[in-house]
Order: sequence, then C-alpha cells, then structure tokens
Amino acid sequence: MTIPADRRVADSLPKTWVDRAPERFRPFLRLARYDRPIGFWLLAIPCWTGLLLARLASGAPAQLTDLGWALLFALGAVAMRGAGCTYNDIVDRDLDRRVERTADRPLAARTISVRAAWLFLLAQCLVGFIVLMQLPQLARWVALASLGLVAAYPFMKRITWWPQAWLGLTFNWGVLVGYATIAGAIDAAAIALYVSSLFWTLGYDTIYACQDMEDDAMVGVKSTALALQSNLTLWLWIFYAAAAALAALAGVLAGASLWLALLILPYAFHLFDQIRKTDPADGPACLAVFKSNRTTGLLLALAFLISSFI
Repeated sequence: MTIPADRRVADSLPKTWVDRAPERFRPFLRLARYDRPIGFWLLAIPCWTGLLLARLASGAPAQLTDLGWALLFALGAVAMRGAGCTYNDIVDRDLDRRVERTADRPLAARTISVRAAWLFLLAQCLVGFIVLMQLPQLARWVALASLGLVAAYPFMKRITWWPQAWLGLTFNWGVLVGYATIAGAIDAAAIALYVSSLFWTLGYDTIYACQDMEDDAMVGVKSTALALQSNLTLWLWIFYAAAAALAALAGVLAGASLWLALLILPYAFHLFDQIRKTDPADGPACLAVFKSNRTTGLLLALAFLISSFI
C-alpha cells in the first residue's frame, strides 16, 4: 500500500524546522506535535512552578542546581508530550478524520501506519523513562502515578462533558513532581498550586475547544466549550479567578512575603485579559489566546522565582 505524502496540520505554526526536515520523518514529528510547541511549554511550566514553589518553601533562594532540574523537566516534557500526543492520536484516529482541524494529523491522514506510531510511542517513552530515573525517589513515584491519568485521557471526551478537567489533572501533575523533587514531600502548598493549575487548564483548554464546537457536536465529542457555551465568559472568569486566588494561596502557604501579591499581578492580568480577547466564533483568535498561555505560565514561574529572593 502506498503511504500518502506528508500533510501540514491545520493549527501548526506557519513555518517550522519540521517543514525542512527529511520528508520521511515529518509525519512522526507532526505526530509528536513538534510543529506546535505550545504543548511542550504547557507541560513543562507546571514542573517549573512546582520546583520554584518548593524552593520558596525551603526558605532559600533559587539555586544553580534548580536550573539543572528545570532542564531535565524540559526534556521530559518534550518526550512525554510527544508520547501523549502519539497515544492520543492512535486512540482518536477515526474521530480525527471527521473533524476538519484534525483531519490532516498523520494517523488520521494515514501518512504513517499505526504500527509505526506504536514503535515511535515506545521510543519516546524510553526517553521519558531515562529522565524519570534521574529524579529523587519520591518524585519518581509521584511521576509514575500519573500514568493512569494519561492512559484514560483520550476516552474522556466520549464519556464526560468535562474532558478539559481531566486534562488539567493530567497536564499539571508536574507541579507535584517538581515540588517533590526539591521538598521531598507533598504538602498543602503543592496541592493548592496543583488545583490552581487545574483551573488554569480548564480555562485555556475550554478556549482551545471553541475551535471545534461545530464538528464536535456533529461527531458526538463532548467538551466544556459545548457544555458551557451559553455562559462561557462567566465560566472563564470563575476558572481564572480560582487559578489566580489559589496560586496566591500556594505562595502564602509556602511562606512568601507580601511582595508576592504584587508579583503575581501580571500573571492574574494576563489570565483575565484572555477572556477579553476570546471570541468563541473566531477559531484563529481562540487559538492565539490559547497559545498565549506560555506567557501566562512563565509569569507565574517568574513571580515564584523572584519571591524566593525576597
């Protein structure tokens, strides 16, 4: 059987290094979303905020060794986000063919075989395993505990209107891993930041899901965008207000000074500004707002970093 030629995916960046890679490798790079790097950021940033919150709780300023942990988490995020997307597309390949935005994904478009995708998944998991083995023991066990969440995620859109909540539980598990790496424990500050990050994801992934509301309704896929569309703006305010309040609470529980209230304002402003820019009927605008969450997350990480020196 002839394998179709590589196809660019609808919401990838206009031009990336993936488009210049050898053609036979491009479908694998697209399968792992290397042409859509925002997901790598959104998986790595919770690890970094958890790491920095734990450093803040330790009473010591950020250390040079923390940079090494941050780079290790970045590598793990690249490997495991790619693995997660590969697994998701294996499960969703038939649904993806019926949704305009996802119809050109490699498995939906049959530009690679399912067998090749499974082998690629195993290779990425091997990289993730190597990263895992560098972590302290508690952090290692905490990371392994996320596998059930990852395995179940692709099926959530079939059984609940809140798959974005499950994504929040899954994508932000790095908060707990990063915190355990430094603190050697999971405490109230870590839990507060984890729940804060869950609400953050509920907001940004609901905005992302607005792109697919029409197709999702036709094929029977559930999402918070569909469930909440009549009061979408109100719910986004609720999600993002909870995210900001709980992030501040996490800092307080970690022993941050009153300066944190000032330092966290840019993060909160960036969250609420997304609501102003969100138009559910404008897919490209929703995608742009979703991608802006790299800045949102980095602003929170910066707030915790500076707080550790004050």
